[in-house]
Amino acid sequence: MKPLDKPLLLEIYRKMVSVRIFEETAADLFLKGQIPGFLHVYIGEEAVAAGVMAHLTDKDFISSTHRGHGHAVAKGARLDMMMAELHGKKTGYCHGKGGSMHIADLDLGILGANGIVGGGVPISTGAGLALKLKGTDRVCVCFFGDGASNTGAFYEGVNLAAVWGLPVVFVCENNQYAESTPRAVHQKVKFVSDRAAAFNIPGVRMDGMDVFDVYEKTGEAVDLARKGQGPILLEALTYRFLGHFVGDPQPYRTKEEVEEWKKRDPIKLFRARVIAEKKCTAAELDAIDAKIKKDMEAAVEFARQSPEPEVEMAMQDIFTE
Repeated sequence: MKPLDKPLLLEIYRKMVSVRIFEETAADLFLKGQIPGFLHVYIGEEAVAAGVMAHLTDKDFISSTHRGHGHAVAKGARLDMMMAELHGKKTGYCHGKGGSMHIADLDLGILGANGIVGGGVPISTGAGLALKLKGTDRVCVCFFGDGASNTGAFYEGVNLAAVWGLPVVFVCENNQYAESTPRAVHQKVKFVSDRAAAFNIPGVRMDGMDVFDVYEKTGEAVDLARKGQGPILLEALTYRFLGHFVGDPQPYRTKEEVEEWKKRDPIKLFRARVIAEKKCTAAELDAIDAKIKKDMEAAVEFARQSPEPEVEMAMQDIFTE
């Protein structure tokens, strides 16, 4: 596992802030009617994506969810191409044809977000099989929510990965709600990680609001997977600060609950710790904030100035040669 030296700490912070500012900007534009479709933002869960991606390279794969912007940004996706895709522009990652829930970049190992609950699990199992057959030390990380752990795709995909010993790290982002349904209502188990016992694989819980805990436990899991000792099921206990989608009236939870979770904002927790331990200074972190805000302004302008995809492009990228 890579040591958490100062350069890596600053990079993890940069990833978390990049996700936060991207999502805040996207939500604002959506509410102004400047982004089409639906929008599910990752605000509050940044420590999970940043802590996990710190152990991955461009050669490693990830599969994402309908709440996938954070995964893509933390994996290294360009803010301008991400924003262009959300605007439905030709310069976006999927040439404006995928939108918020279908961003992919195979060069970065991003197999794609999707709107199917649990849909990324069998995709990751397939990717893990390919990596094992090729004899590489690469891994695939599969992100999914607590609601997805109730689906047949989850049980089939994880079971097959376990039977074949595939290099897959399954990461459940348990943000306490499956859309609007509280976790305690839709599943009997208290922790999704306990379901690892059904497959005879390790199941590990981690504090999804603490990037240091995510970094440590994901690092151990990724190392095992690279050595051929996968799969592993990780559960990040986290929370989304906004509703299931932008504009969600959220009648299913109280403002007091949201405010209580916001006290454990992963970015604020990170800043407080590294400054107190004198590993980074406030000025260094503030400089990162300022740089990302400028980059985000440029990304929005890039999206606005980009052309719409031509009608003829509708049938492109559907069939392989």
